[in-house]
Amino acid sequence: MTAALRLTDRKREAIIQAAIVEFRANGFDITSMDKIAATAGVSKRTVYNHFPSKEELFAEILNKLWTSISAQPDTVYRNDLPLRGQLEELLRAKLYLLADNNLLDLARVAIAATIHSPERAQDMVARLGEREEGLTVWIREAQADGRLKPVDPCFAAQQVQGLIKAFAFWPQISMNQPALSPEMQTTVVESALDMFLACYQR
Repeated sequence: MTAALRLTDRKREAIIQAAIVEFRANGFDITSMDKIAATAGVSKRTVYNHFPSKEELFAEILNKLWTSISAQPDTVYRNDLPLRGQLEELLRAKLYLLADNNLLDLARVAIAATIHSPERAQDMVARLGEREEGLTVWIREAQADGRLKPVDPCFAAQQVQGLIKAFAFWPQISMNQPALSPEMQTTVVESALDMFLACYQR
């Protein structure tokens, strides 16, 4: 990679980070490309060279959020292993992801912007829904193996992830609470496992 290309990449990343700061502080509609340029320490022309519009810059932030979530590996269902251990691995991976400060910042920006403009949320919600499919597939395969009751797997997946997010996502997003301690993470996971398996395990 040439020095010029590295500088271009650094400027692009600086613009994205500046946009995250400004969108989070002031909201999407109030934030201007001029302000983003000033925060990034680049010219307005440089910003427009990378992102022709504020909407495209916001779309890149959503893309980074999507990429962060997509980087998490799925756990493949195993019929020779206990359900609890497999589900615990899935939930702990979710907790690890939700504790990432960069992801939380991206999520705050995305949620704040989409509250004021619901149409902006449609693509994000659809793509995040696709990402949740990993747990849904795991539940469906456990059902096919006769180890879980025949409930709607999408509903069950959303339900158990809701138990996690109630402690490890929404308080951090809405009230800026700190990430869960390791002890609290264990408490949340064990409780979610107890409730899910008591309800759905055959």
